[in-house]
Amino acid sequence: MEKKFGLIGSTVSHSLSKAYFDEKFFNEGLRDYHYDLYPLKNVDELKTLLKENPDLYGLNVTIPYKEQVLKFLSDIDPFAKSIGAVNVIKIMNGKLKGFNTDSDAFLESVAKWFPNTEGSKALILGTGGSSKAVQFALKKLNIAFKLVSREKTLGDYTYQDLEKNPTIISTSNLIINTTPLGMTPDMNAMPPIDYELLGPTHFVYDLIYNPARTKFLQKAEMRGTTIKNGLEMLHIQAEKAWVIWNN
Repeated sequence: MEKKFGLIGSTVSHSLSKAYFDEKFFNEGLRDYHYDLYPLKNVDELKTLLKENPDLYGLNVTIPYKEQVLKFLSDIDPFAKSIGAVNVIKIMNGKLKGFNTDSDAFLESVAKWFPNTEGSKALILGTGGSSKAVQFALKKLNIAFKLVSREKTLGDYTYQDLEKNPTIISTSNLIINTTPLGMTPDMNAMPPIDYELLGPTHFVYDLIYNPARTKFLQKAEMRGTTIKNGLEMLHIQAEKAWVIWNN
């Protein structure tokens, strides 16, 4: 019996999810399983997508719909509800249930990479659905964090605040980009921070994995920081999604 899965987002051509699941289905002999990319101009197009694809069993959700998709769900896993964002949808009998595998995937990935010592401080760039998952993980790890947003009302700091007060960056030893800045195809974009303030004591994590080294990571690496992209996180969350779809 054919089973379809896929990824929804405003831009999905950059995603490696299809390649990941295509390989998985091939290796496991699941010839009737298919994974496709579904770019949606707005989240309301989800209704048409579901209507036209009755054999859809599960969806991954990427920027910017991790919060917007909540209104379409019949049910939401308590963990995802507490985060306030969904990146996995399970479809059963026309009903949609939302889950979040981003948060635990980020936690697993960062916990074995970042030396979490007493007094560690994180700076999270961005306040969207991915940021919410990261925030939840950092709380579990007891890492204090502040949010940076373009709008003062959404975060603790604006990018202008970082300019005025250089100690914010210099004293934050973990900096995480949860924005799409620098993602394929707009690879020259990067968060507007002062990279000269970074040094060997900093750990810089970019949730983006395509390209493998964004301008954000390149600039940080030139200052001697330890860097990591989001590829491992993608793989971990994909496996967690697979468990949900098959449970």
